[in-house]
Amino acid sequence: MSRKPHSYSAVTADALGVLGRQIEAERRTLQWTQADLAERAGVSRQTLMAVEQGSTSPTIGIVFEIATLLGIPLVGASASESRRNIDARLALLPSRVDRTRSAVNDDF
Repeated sequence: MSRKPHSYSAVTADALGVLGRQIEAERRTLQWTQADLAERAGVSRQTLMAVEQGSTSPTIGIVFEIATLLGIPLVGASASESRRNIDARLALLPSRVDRTRSAVNDDF
């Protein structure tokens, strides 16, 4: 059984494009060739080219690793601060989502 191709929203495509351009700009600023960065990241030059072009094919781990190697921040605040904020938020939310609740009958 073949997999159905996934379509991505315009926002997702734009974000991948922006991150890819950031990666390319930072690589050029550091005067690294695509081959240099690909070797440091442990990926092929073709994979790096796909990342820089904003392709949806490379895994998120590869994209994040390349960005990290270049010193591109992945979250607005520091990772540890973001983690604390998210953990605090998750602590306030229910641990499970109950899908079996019946609809509220407010027709009176």
